[in-house]
Amino acid sequence: MTFEAMWRDLHPVGRSASSGGYNRSPWTSAESELRAWFTEAALARGLELETDGMGNQVGWWRPATPEAPGLPGVLTGSHLDSVLDGGAYDGPLGVVSALAAVDVLRARGFSPSRPIGVSVFTEEEGSRFGLACLGSRLVTGASAWADARERQDRDGVYLGDAVADAGLDPSTGLLSLDDVGCFVELHVEQGRDLVDRDVAVGVASEIWPHGRYRFDFSGEANHAGTTRMEDRRDPMLTYAMTALAANKQARLAGQRATFGRLEVAPNGTNAVPSRVTAWLDARCSSDAGLAELVDAISRQGSERASRDGTQLSVTAESVSGSVVFDPDLARDLAGIGGWPIIPTQAGHDAGILSAAGIPTAMLFVRNPTGVSHSPAEFAEMADCLAGVEALADTLAKLAS
Repeated sequence: MTFEAMWRDLHPVGRSASSGGYNRSPWTSAESELRAWFTEAALARGLELETDGMGNQVGWWRPATPEAPGLPGVLTGSHLDSVLDGGAYDGPLGVVSALAAVDVLRARGFSPSRPIGVSVFTEEEGSRFGLACLGSRLVTGASAWADARERQDRDGVYLGDAVADAGLDPSTGLLSLDDVGCFVELHVEQGRDLVDRDVAVGVASEIWPHGRYRFDFSGEANHAGTTRMEDRRDPMLTYAMTALAANKQARLAGQRATFGRLEVAPNGTNAVPSRVTAWLDARCSSDAGLAELVDAISRQGSERASRDGTQLSVTAESVSGSVVFDPDLARDLAGIGGWPIIPTQAGHDAGILSAAGIPTAMLFVRNPTGVSHSPAEFAEMADCLAGVEALADTLAKLAS
């Protein structure tokens, strides 16, 4: 099956008829359909399929006559879940391209000397349970199931229950990466670097450190009409000023700070709220810069709270340090096609595997708008096919 045919198969799964965006949350019906699609695609290619107790999957292309039995494998792939009302390309492009690259290599008559695996990691976005790259974190041991299972989604569903309801059981085991020698993830670019360079494919140099922080603002609920402005203890005001402070601090430092999610109680039109909970996404070019940015925002929020008669507590829910991909591997891969080496501010499973000590690289495919995590996310078909060829060339080099 061609790349185009596979892309058509995935196109309607989890897509909103109103916005055109995707809601492919893990351990839901849409995600189960995607997992079934990958199972069928892997088995149709004769790949040796592994599915673990979390829903992580790998389809292995084993050498018929390995030149040196026991050589570590080459793993590729990405994820199939999405952010809320997300785009079509973030994640699925890497999975479909990996399957298509296997087809290309076979059409070329290529015979790998070491295993090639096509992987799908679950809950990469962290959109449901708040911890990005959850599947790869559990597989590498960066997070423990005993802790992760107690996480709750927006509806109060525990992760352990969601996984069980999907017919999965982590006690049966997780994928082993002991026999993986390197990992290459293809991904749509989340930015305009390749557009500015006028090239279709790039290689990643690093991932900026980033984190998610919960800001809990508490005050006093009261009547919106009868309560004088000077008598209010309004946490919404404290939040608003903190959001403005985040914007200013990030701009001054040349970094990134975003409050993109908000919960208000009691959430009434005619009531001063008693509580506002907001989530900050912060990203910086260095670990020290990230700590300084979050500290500055928290400090200004606390100072504002003291003036408003409110309180603020800050909790780090998910923090990932800086990742520098294997520089020798990046240079080798960039040399295949003369591709540029560029940084990324977005987190990926590749970063988790790299932090676990696995030599890791990433390929990016040009995004003409630079928009991501949105229904407007896009890549031209010609660039997608160029990405498939680039990935096939990369796998051929690494598996020879």
